[in-house]
Amino acid sequence: MNTDYRLIVFDWDGTLMDSIDRIATSMQRAFVDVGLDRPDDKDVRETIGLSLSNVINRLSPNSNESELENISDRYRHHFVDASEIEMPMYPKATEMLESLKERGYLLGVATGKARRGLDRVFQDIDCHHLFDATRCADETKSKPHPRMLDELMQELNVSAEQTLMVGDTEFDMAMANNAGVDAVGVSYGVHKRQRLLDNRALTCVDSIEQLHQWFRQLTSPMAMQT
Repeated sequence: MNTDYRLIVFDWDGTLMDSIDRIATSMQRAFVDVGLDRPDDKDVRETIGLSLSNVINRLSPNSNESELENISDRYRHHFVDASEIEMPMYPKATEMLESLKERGYLLGVATGKARRGLDRVFQDIDCHHLFDATRCADETKSKPHPRMLDELMQELNVSAEQTLMVGDTEFDMAMANNAGVDAVGVSYGVHKRQRLLDNRALTCVDSIEQLHQWFRQLTSPMAMQT
């Protein structure tokens, strides 16, 4: 296993933020609003991590363009304006990120969120300063296409061998594989441990605390400079 990473890229929903319930409920309410059958909770959760348009297309492949646009609008309404479901950062996630920054790592985000959504979260929890670069699904290709990682590596001048992806879905693992990047899975999000391992995760951890402990075995960029 490589231990000399310089850039660690995180998925957002289900990896750093406990937002899965809010996403799933908002999507189900959006479908009901436009007069379509409420999708099963399991089916919605299976799609988390993809871009919004990809999610809706998977859940409602026979919908016309107007219906898809209406679902998107109602989803945004429920997720941003009308949800009573909290979505905090996972316990100790901010502490872990701060520790990684102190050790000299570059940190990135590759998310299925739209740019507006990620910027809103950054403003709400004041964590933008922890990340060196971010990519969202509405400004590049959706996972599992490798373009998010390719663009982050290019922007930060880091090679694939020096980059690590961390995520909770097979889409994250597949994106990393497609970009030639190592990946670590987290089982507390959407997809189960074995599914992540089957998609070539180096390892799979069950909590932020375990993830932080796994990072401690790596050679930090600061240590490599001394």
